[in-house]
Amino acid sequence: MSQSLATVAYLGAAILFILSLGGLSNPETSRRGNLFGMVGMALAVLATVFGPRVSSSGIAWIVGALVIGGGIGLYAAKVVKMTQMPELVALMHSLVGLAACLVGFASYVDTSIQLQGAEKIIHEVEIYVGILIGAVTFSGSLIAFGKLNGKIGGKPLLLPGRHWLNLAALLIVIWFGREFLRAETVEQGMLPLTVMTVIALLFGIHMVMAIGGADMPVVVSMLNSYSGWAAAATGFMLSNDLLIVTGALVGSSGAILSYIMCNAMNRNFISVIAGGFGSGGGAPAKKGDAAEPQGEVVPVAATETAELLRDAKSVIIVPGYGMAVAQAQHTVNEIVKTLREKGTNVRFAIHPVAGRMPGHMNVLLAEAKVPYDIVMEMDEINEDFPEADVAMVIGANDIVNPAAQDDPASPIAGMPVLEVWKAKTSIVMKRSMASGYAGVDNPLFYKDNNRMLFGDAKKMLDEVLAALKG
Repeated sequence: MSQSLATVAYLGAAILFILSLGGLSNPETSRRGNLFGMVGMALAVLATVFGPRVSSSGIAWIVGALVIGGGIGLYAAKVVKMTQMPELVALMHSLVGLAACLVGFASYVDTSIQLQGAEKIIHEVEIYVGILIGAVTFSGSLIAFGKLNGKIGGKPLLLPGRHWLNLAALLIVIWFGREFLRAETVEQGMLPLTVMTVIALLFGIHMVMAIGGADMPVVVSMLNSYSGWAAAATGFMLSNDLLIVTGALVGSSGAILSYIMCNAMNRNFISVIAGGFGSGGGAPAKKGDAAEPQGEVVPVAATETAELLRDAKSVIIVPGYGMAVAQAQHTVNEIVKTLREKGTNVRFAIHPVAGRMPGHMNVLLAEAKVPYDIVMEMDEINEDFPEADVAMVIGANDIVNPAAQDDPASPIAGMPVLEVWKAKTSIVMKRSMASGYAGVDNPLFYKDNNRMLFGDAKKMLDEVLAALKG
């Protein structure tokens, strides 16, 4: 393939990636967006493999790597459950960061690249920055993976003087960057490059460990942005225009999404990085103090829940991570179908940070084939709760916590929440009275119009469905 044809293929792939992002912005066009992305990536890979920069002897190695990597990806796509998507996304981000690091070191030791003067300095800056971003992305994503799958607790690790430690690490990285650029040989430059890489890896670990459980959706979005910039840095190192464009698209869209997520949580992005809130310990809600929730919890059975739903004319369902863990989305869809056949107006209320990654609930509901037109964002439906007969919360906690509006001292004060307590009756499904992922108590449980349906979401919803059909 000639250079001009490869350039045209890259341009076509870039356009397809942009169309893919546009399609993914709406559930109804998301399948088309995914298709555009897959075609664009296939075109990009083919143009790279058969382009003028790859020798005929190297094609066999590349094809072998594609077969191995594609096989692993295909296996993961078949065995990974939808509930495991957040940690899978975090793991994929780590691979992008690792690739940036490996490409950076390979570019530095590549003796075929002979540059002098300003070109040499620019190339080495690209390598240094690319490895820096890649190392932070790699280690940070691995910690996020551990937090999301429960191997690492959600409680933030706040070291004494952590901000000074971060500042010291930054100054050391800058100083070693100067030494790296002044190195006359590869051997001399390898030491400062290695030291910087180790510091970047430690910083990535420290940064994500300091972020609490309630901020994890922002972390996933943030790491998505980092992986994009790491890919763009790799593109600069390899002089690959498409990789630069693609990385910039991912990095900028991830940054915008992180900003939107922070607004949805009334959080400052810098404060999230500096150390988010949340214990993740799920401590039982306390009583007896004026600042703590007061009142009696009213439990309800599945049959009573079915009666409330049967008599309701308007029902709003709020899904949360508990629905994902129980894999109850298909049963929820069956309940929705049953209620709609009876003429009940049923809608879903989706909080921007519900679940463990952006769009987590939308993905699960789409998998269960819930109609797109009844899945509403928080801003679209929040005003409708006073007219709802029943608001049913399935495994959500922090996003329906009235303390965000009523308690200025609460860690989530000011965070926009779904106002389910304004419905005539709210039903909260939980396994126990443990607090949510943020470790913040919820006064909703004690309100007079609230009922608690305890138990595994899938099991209890199956009983509710059976009672509705019976």
